[in-house]
Amino acid sequence: MMRFSSKAALLGAVCLSFSAALMPAAQAEGGNGWFVPKTQPAAQAPHPAARNAAPAPVALPAPAADSQEAADQAPPVLPLPPIPSAPEVAKEAPPPTTIIGVISVSGVMRQTSAAMQVERVLGARRDALAQDLQREQAGWRDEQQTLQAQAKSLTSDQIQTRERSLQAKVMKAQRDFRNRNRIIQEAAQVSLGQIERELVQVIQKVAAAHGMNLVLHSEQVALHVDGQDITNEVAANLNKVLPNVFIPEANVDPEELAKSGKMPTTADGDPQMAASGPAPAAPAAPAGKK
Repeated sequence: MMRFSSKAALLGAVCLSFSAALMPAAQAEGGNGWFVPKTQPAAQAPHPAARNAAPAPVALPAPAADSQEAADQAPPVLPLPPIPSAPEVAKEAPPPTTIIGVISVSGVMRQTSAAMQVERVLGARRDALAQDLQREQAGWRDEQQTLQAQAKSLTSDQIQTRERSLQAKVMKAQRDFRNRNRIIQEAAQVSLGQIERELVQVIQKVAAAHGMNLVLHSEQVALHVDGQDITNEVAANLNKVLPNVFIPEANVDPEELAKSGKMPTTADGDPQMAASGPAPAAPAAPAGKK
């Protein structure tokens, strides 16, 4: 039976490319990250002196070959205790003839309707999060400017109270944004995990159909013929068996959903989910039933 010994290596490109695509793109005020308060100092780069604290060793000229120093540096002659002779290994059947296939995982993902669904749905949530963050930051700046303008008419205690109130508001908003960002990332893991697991099975089935017992990444192969590339065939079969995936609703924490033990499967979703986005909520019970 054919074995796929490196599932992680096969699908690493999928997770990396989509994780990068789903990371928030906005920048926070006064920093390069998402949740850096305006008043918080940015992390300082190492001082140049610290980087140069351990200079590389200076290359010294080799001593003359006939000098005493060269003789002292010659490798020592060490004892070689005897070791047992390795016995002959019984003759065994040779491995099967290698039949090679190649696949581009990134090429499969570009043709996969489920992957497009994930990017569309979670990309919209990411963009909405970035817009909300920008609005909040604008509100913080306005409050800060108002406080600065009114500073002359306020007492020191009043200024400190207003500053503490603003700081508490900023910190709470930051926690909320971090939590929303976490939920988006975990929803991506849930949805991409379904594609990843199904993709492994489809590759195995397609490779077996062609009698292939070794499948390599096409990006790592210098030369191959068309009959060895199964990228398009895998994408077509993946679209048939997994046209869409379950994506947790925007207001649902994937961790809480997993703890509830009620994680729905792709089969539980609406057949039109690929076009409409995540699975719809369960319908309400008819009147008179509880």
